[in-house]
Amino acid sequence: MANTPQRSVNHPGTLPPLEPNRPSPQPLSHTPPVVASPTPPRYPQVPPSFRPDLMHSPNLLSPSNGMSTGSPIPRMSTPPGPPVFNTPVKPAAVPFRTSPATPQPTGYSSATASSLPVSTPSYYSNGSSTGSQRDLPDVVRMEEPIAADSPYVLFSANKVLRQKKLANVASLGFGAIVSAGREISPGPQIIQRDPHRCLHCGAYSNPYTSILIGSGQWQCVICEKMNGSKGEYVAMSKEELRNFPELSLSLVDYVQTGNRRPGFVPASDSRTSAPVVLVIDECLDEPHLQHLQSSLHAFVDSLPQTTRLGVVVYGRTVSIYDFSEESVASADVISGAKSPSAESMKSLIYGTGVYLSPMHASLKVAHEIFSSLRPYTLNVPEASRDRCLGTAVEAALAIIQGPSAEMSGGVVRRAGGNSRIIVCAGGPITYGPGSVPHSMSHPNYPYMEKTAIKWMENLGREAHRHNTVVDILCAGTCPLRVPVLQPLAKASGGVLVLHDDFGEAFGVDLQRAATRAAGSHGLLEVRCSDDIRITQVIGPGEEAHSETHETFKSDPAVCIQMLSVEETQSFSISMENKRDIESDHVFFQFAFHYSDVYQADVSRVITFKLPTVDSVSAYLQSVVDEAAAVLISKRTLLIAKTQKDAVDMRGTVDERIKDIALKFGSQVPKSKLYSFPKELSSLPELLFHLRRGPLLGNIIGHEDERSVLRNLFLNASFDLSLRMVAPRCLMHQEGGTFEELPAYDLSMQSDKAVILDHGTDVFIWLGAELSADEVKSAAVLAACRTLAEELTEFRFPAPRILAFKEGSSQARYFVCRLIPAHKDPPYEQEARFPQVRRLTGEQRRKLKSSFIEFDEESFCEWMRSLKVVPPEPR
Repeated sequence: MANTPQRSVNHPGTLPPLEPNRPSPQPLSHTPPVVASPTPPRYPQVPPSFRPDLMHSPNLLSPSNGMSTGSPIPRMSTPPGPPVFNTPVKPAAVPFRTSPATPQPTGYSSATASSLPVSTPSYYSNGSSTGSQRDLPDVVRMEEPIAADSPYVLFSANKVLRQKKLANVASLGFGAIVSAGREISPGPQIIQRDPHRCLHCGAYSNPYTSILIGSGQWQCVICEKMNGSKGEYVAMSKEELRNFPELSLSLVDYVQTGNRRPGFVPASDSRTSAPVVLVIDECLDEPHLQHLQSSLHAFVDSLPQTTRLGVVVYGRTVSIYDFSEESVASADVISGAKSPSAESMKSLIYGTGVYLSPMHASLKVAHEIFSSLRPYTLNVPEASRDRCLGTAVEAALAIIQGPSAEMSGGVVRRAGGNSRIIVCAGGPITYGPGSVPHSMSHPNYPYMEKTAIKWMENLGREAHRHNTVVDILCAGTCPLRVPVLQPLAKASGGVLVLHDDFGEAFGVDLQRAATRAAGSHGLLEVRCSDDIRITQVIGPGEEAHSETHETFKSDPAVCIQMLSVEETQSFSISMENKRDIESDHVFFQFAFHYSDVYQADVSRVITFKLPTVDSVSAYLQSVVDEAAAVLISKRTLLIAKTQKDAVDMRGTVDERIKDIALKFGSQVPKSKLYSFPKELSSLPELLFHLRRGPLLGNIIGHEDERSVLRNLFLNASFDLSLRMVAPRCLMHQEGGTFEELPAYDLSMQSDKAVILDHGTDVFIWLGAELSADEVKSAAVLAACRTLAEELTEFRFPAPRILAFKEGSSQARYFVCRLIPAHKDPPYEQEARFPQVRRLTGEQRRKLKSSFIEFDEESFCEWMRSLKVVPPEPR
């Protein structure tokens, strides 16, 4: 292969010259002894005394290797301002149903290994080099096929525009949606040794690395500096290097097992033994209490036998239930007026009571506790009842952190990570620390609310420091003062969810909240080529301080401290060009560091290589409309904190459509109209759904509901975020099949049933003609409900599933989420909703006559009002 031509800027394929005449370190060869284990561990164990990888890997903690921990280090000579990191008011712990499985190894490139002519062998020394390119030993470029799709990273476009001016058009933008992904599963992507990291910028070796096979040196794709591998990458051929997972797979998991803390629980049961403490509101009227008790009984029946459970009940006082009494519900009671003192909690925890107990020993006691709860008897309005939720959560934290004698043998065991507190609340916190006055008309309410918010945030941070997530599940009709409760859930890495009652949906969420996987000590590092700048990060985290993570000589990484690590959440990362790009490719690397549910330390590294293009058309063809729409929506919702902001943001969406048409579209001849780019045919319709749906529209009335939905969306996974922006419409067909259709009101055909999945709500609509046949409608309804449950099986929060008939009062929830396409002329209806072509003339007239006329615009009418011609559907 010919030498790489010299360019005006460094290119990953151009290796710097090296110092001559250095002997090559020879790889050591050891065969680790086989150690028998009576219980197969979660991860394969490597004896610490025999770790060839440790003998060959550079010592990253050594200052001589250019890495330090501590004070911040200077970045590049003329850096831009630090990226704007935006954290929404509530964290995302929103499960999604269909996260793709762990990616399988991708095929290798068919290209043969390339080499450069060699004169005198030269080897790596101290990360610097002198000489010319002709002096290099054989160079192997571990090139993988360019693949911009991943289960955990989704870019808004699979190519990058070289021209800075066009690439940085704010109305479209460029970025990625990043998720830590599923739990690791056995496979070739698991590596149980220290990674090879660039000593200059901290990036990891990866499939796009160029390697000098004679010396094992490798060139970083981010900073283009040379690094040693302590002989590990010395090889005879490219095929030999392919045995290293990090050089053949775009996603790898570096896993280190071991006990991080006293009382380490073996991996075989550490996940299910992490404690769950229920904090229950006792100020409930009888109907709500009955529903709650049913949900609680079902909840404990669903828990694994090794799960340790605690129960705390709060009103004006806090009752901490003791599981040592097997035949009766017994509790220790403390005052809710102030935070419990350390001495009082110490005497409680070190006493004879058992406040955390495994389910196999305490299931009967748990049922006794729930059955003993009684409805509120005083004649006090719901909103005015004394609730000391803050003190109750403090008590729950104390019993999680303190030693608790377990029923099985009285073994004292300290709690591991990933503990969870689940609050079941029916009203606002109005007593004790973190409380607000009963009435919002109180003259000092604004100040007291501000003080309460700060206190709750500090309590959430304290929970996070102790690896405990606080989820708050609210139900009922009582105003909950969401601004006060949200900081507690947010700062701890949990979620706040509103329910209509304590019934079925609440019970499902209760179970999913306790069993969903969550890691701890999470850190996300994002590195990209020097031509790319990260401008904004939205998600459940905060900017990490330099003393909390490794730093390197010239580390360009944006580091984010994750409040919890769950597959159900994601980060939206916006990027832009620093300058016009001259290289043919740009690189991106995402590294998630966390302790998983089995208390293993995991570093998940995902590397991407995207091509750069000059052609605007080629760039637009590479845009992933759905990903671009979600990124735009999250940037928009970040600003829409209030109802007034939401109204303003609708206008921003309008201006965005016009600007994209102006910058990337074309003007219609002899007209003032602009054609929207045909390559982005789905984008404007997705943004129209955003504009009129529950996130920005008028569907949701109460500000608490809007606030909770907004914060849920800002942290949600891509799958759930997309469904919350644009609903998915499925029509039941003869034979029990379902046809996916655009979410238009033309789907409301009287002889059909339709499912509309809008993320947090799923609606089943039955046409009047179908409903008239009771037997058939019952069968169709059962089929629709089954599909709805399958679609949302692992979604958290569990959506409401509502079924209703055409013409009923509840049908308005369904109708208002569909685009009113019945107002469009027939040719446009057929182009955008092809199913209507199959209707007879009589059926179409009947369908048209079923609609009630109102002033809301259809999608096509909205586009034309902006003086933009809508694109033809694909």
